[in-house]
Amino acid sequence: MFERFTAAARGVALAAQGEAARLSHHYVGTEHVLLGVLSPEFADEAAARVLVAVGLDRDYVRSETLRLVGPGTPLEGRLGEDEAASLQAIGIDLDAVRSRVESAFGEGVLDQAHRDPPAGRLPFTPRAKKSLELALREASRLHHRRLGPDHILLGLIREGHGVAAQIVLSKAPLDVVRERLLAELDAAA
Repeated sequence: MFERFTAAARGVALAAQGEAARLSHHYVGTEHVLLGVLSPEFADEAAARVLVAVGLDRDYVRSETLRLVGPGTPLEGRLGEDEAASLQAIGIDLDAVRSRVESAFGEGVLDQAHRDPPAGRLPFTPRAKKSLELALREASRLHHRRLGPDHILLGLIREGHGVAAQIVLSKAPLDVVRERLLAELDAAA
């Protein structure tokens, strides 16, 4: 799929992964893709200009993401002393569990499981993947050979149900944003 992406569209996907990591989310959702479209390096793209024109900037989108989804939990140290004490109170000895798991699967196996995925390796949610597929369809529908950030925004809008769509809807109807973006693309052609 990514072979038709322009460098800017690839940059949006990488920026989305960076946004997800910064928020300690362990996935890339439509909300992170929307943040990627609004990255400063893509401010000159029609998609970013249209979003800003309807009142959506990165700070707003980030705050709405945190309001709707909540902050993530860093993978490291997810189980604190309070949680360990609670488990101990109901008869679960974490040291014994660790020992049995390591004897069965190898020393350090649990430590490996709690590491952050390598940069650029956070999984995309089904809705985010669907949005990118719809972005490809939008590019094809417009007879564009390459997919850019503008098509990504069209895909997010067309998907219409993810967190990104909810955030866009908080400022403007999806069809209005779509029409404004298509008008910008027509004017640029």
